[in-house]
Order: sequence, then structure tokens, then C-alpha cells
Amino acid sequence: MGEVRRWESGALAHGVSDPFGQGPLPWLRGEPLSGDVPWYVDLAASRGKAPRKPQLPGPRTADDVRRQIKGFAATADAVPGGAVDFRITVDPPQEYTVDVYRIGHYGGDGATQVTASPRLSGISQPDPLAAGRTVSCHHWWQSWRLQIPPYWKPGAYVAVLTTADGFRSHVPFTVRDLEARADLLLLLPDVTWQAYNLYPEDGRTGASLYHAWDEEGRLLGEEEAATTVSFDRPYAGAGLPLHIGHAYDFVRFAERYGYDLAYADARDLHAGRVDPTRYRGMIFPGHDEYWSVPMRRAAEQARDYGTSLVFLSANTMYWQVDLGPSPTGDPDRLLTCRKRRGEHGRGEAPKGRTALWRDQGEPEQLLLGVQYAGRVPQPSPLVVRNADHWLWEATGAHEGDAIPGLVAGEADHYFPRTPLPESTERILLAHSPYEATDGRTRYQETSLYRAPSGAYVFAAGTFAWSPALDRPGHVDLRIQRATANLLDRICKHI
Repeated sequence: MGEVRRWESGALAHGVSDPFGQGPLPWLRGEPLSGDVPWYVDLAASRGKAPRKPQLPGPRTADDVRRQIKGFAATADAVPGGAVDFRITVDPPQEYTVDVYRIGHYGGDGATQVTASPRLSGISQPDPLAAGRTVSCHHWWQSWRLQIPPYWKPGAYVAVLTTADGFRSHVPFTVRDLEARADLLLLLPDVTWQAYNLYPEDGRTGASLYHAWDEEGRLLGEEEAATTVSFDRPYAGAGLPLHIGHAYDFVRFAERYGYDLAYADARDLHAGRVDPTRYRGMIFPGHDEYWSVPMRRAAEQARDYGTSLVFLSANTMYWQVDLGPSPTGDPDRLLTCRKRRGEHGRGEAPKGRTALWRDQGEPEQLLLGVQYAGRVPQPSPLVVRNADHWLWEATGAHEGDAIPGLVAGEADHYFPRTPLPESTERILLAHSPYEATDGRTRYQETSLYRAPSGAYVFAAGTFAWSPALDRPGHVDLRIQRATANLLDRICKHI
């Protein structure tokens, strides 16, 4: 493979847990090697000027060592008619532009451009601050304010930052209107995204809840990783979270087929801004591993009210976390998870227990119906079970059919000795053997139950479900139809 630069090793380390990567955002498909630079990085065309034939090579991805251009959204007031403040560093200082895209189907493009900044004067911001393993850029100056027009649709957005000399980075953000009613509320897992963020991935300073660096630039594991990470910093590498593609796969699928969606972040759930009575279902579209107590209580209350819950990944609600204010007092800008056993004082998990939900006496199976079983080293087939159930109706799937590659990344299954939630109906819709990391055969399971309130709770139990909805090279028509069967039943409140 050749020599790996030390600041790249973090991405390589995380890659083993997510075989799907960041997903098919067109600007992440690699740098153009021949032909035209694609439309979504043609800055002249984006400003209404005559299209020009760009010079090769195309824009290059900024990195966390030289920080050619990096940024983050510093405010959470992203509502139609509101604003988003960006803090951006540019090295060397030069002009840059910001092109803003909304993620969706858009005829297969996957995104559409909604606005572009004027040319902005970039400055080199101070180095990130580090308090122990916690890295923050809350002291950076504000660079640009995006005024959100009242007519903008709520949704998942990405700001694409490009310097005059052709370096590029990204900032994801969510525009939401939580006062409006919709059939389905999509909750983007920004808490889990931040847990994995190793910014700056520079071989020196950066730290996530998984990794940090030693003095030689070698990657350290969880025992030496951060206990607290900050939202006030860019995402490592290209500027997009590790698992963001899973959520975008579902967004493209759902908008293609016209589902009535509202949007929010996990921190909205944490802060009590989500009213579940406004929705028939709440969708958790991607890897969603880190949950605070208020997040879980809100989901439980939604289910008990009658709002269905759809979990389209695996390893959901595994770690219990706390959210706290930034040094400047902004709420929910610091994320804390105490993974190491035997830590006492300072609010750590009591009696030497880790902050696993199951160690705290509340196994995730009590809400999900299944829970995390382990990693899946090589993709394996998902084996259909109970094929006569309505979820599999008109999919063409038969009992025992094996859907290739649909058990991947990580897997859940039913733990017989772990308590189950109250239900009026409960069924397992897949029972899939795979070879675990220890070489033993284990089983993935997909679960559906109906709560006494009438709410459905679905847990896919695999990382590969959302990519099967709209990821080029991974689409499976059976999974698309099964998902539509589920969403249609929830939306019609059958």
C-alpha cells in the first residue's frame, strides 16, 4: 500500500467499522483524472456566468495538517428565516467561496445547489485549543453568516468551501422547522458523528472518543482517547462525518418517493425541541451509537404515545453520553462519554461500570427489540425470515432467501436473557449467519414489534440497510420495497 501519512491513519482505522464510507456525494467520488470538472465544483457557472472549461486537475481536498481550508457551523439556529454562522480558516490567507447544497434525490444527482457566497477574504485562524484530549476551535472568529430565506425547505445541507487556489472542504448542517407537522421526522445522528471526529487528523493534536495520537504520531486506542469532544471544530479530513452517507442514502430514497419529511438533529431530541405528537414516525437513518438520557426518554415517550420508531442501522443506543455547554456558554457543544472502567469522581459512571446503556441497567433491547452483537468482518447475506409477513410483501423475497452483502459493518441480534419491551406483536424478519471477528458463527437479526400504544418499532440490525436504499452499487429492490411497506403502514397509521 505504500507509506501511510500519519494523519491518514485515523481514517484507515475507522474504515474497518464502516465498509460504506461517507457515501456517494458526487464531490467525494475522487478527484477528476480526465475530462471536465463536474458541475458541482464549477464556481463560475454557479455564479451565473458563462460555463468555462475548467483546468485540470480539479479541486483538491484540504487536509488537517496544512488546513488549506476548514470550517464548522457555530450556531444551531438553522431555521427558514434564521441564520447559520460559519467559522473558517484559510492557509495561506486568500479569497474563498461557499457553495451551499441541499441533499435529496433531484433526478438522481443527489443534491442541488441553493446558493453561493460572494468571494470572501479568508484568514488563518489560531491553532485549535486543547484541554487534555479535548480539542476546540470555539475561539475562531466568525467568517460568514448564511441568511436562510424563509422559502428554503427543511433538510440536510452541505456547505462546500473552496479556496482560490483550488482546495476544498465541507460543512454539513441541518435546516429544520419543528413547528410544522409532517408524517415522518428524520433525525440526523450528529452526536454519533461527533464521537468519531478525530479533527485535527494531524498526528499530534486531534482526538475522538476512539483515538488520539502519541508523541511519535502513532494512533492510540480508546484507553487513551478523549473523554470529552467538542462540536466547535471542523470534521476531520474532507470535512464530512464518517457515517454521514448512511443518512444521505435514506434522504435520497425518501425524497425520491415523496414521503412527507421533517428534519432535526439528535441534539434537538436531547434538548426537548422535538414534539413527537406532530409525527406518525421518527426515523433514525444511520449509525446512531451515542445517546443521552434525554434522547432515550424522548424516544420512549414517542413510542408510548403512538409514534413509530424506525432504526435503519445497527449498534444503536450503545453508549450513554452527556451534553454540556461550551466554554463560552453555548448549550450542547461538548459531548462526554466515559468508556473506561474504574473512573470515579467528576461524574463518571459509578461502581466501576462503563457508560454502556446495558451496564447502566437499561439494555438497548428494551427499546429496540434487539441489540448490538459485534462487528461483521466481511459482508454476508441477510437471510429472510417470516417471508409471509407484510414487511416482505411484494418484495419477491421467499423464506430463507439470502440477500447478498446486506449484513455488513456491525450487527444486532436478539438476546434471549435480556428483557424485551412490552408488545402486542413481535417478529424477527431476518436470521443471518456470519463469521464474527473471533471466527465463530454468529447471527444477525432484524426486528419489528408493536407497542401497546400501536407504535411500530423496527430495527434493521445491520449497517447495510440504508445503503441498499439508494447507494450506487448497493441498491437492492427488495430492501427498497420492504422499507416502503414499513413507511407506508406507519404513514397510514394502520
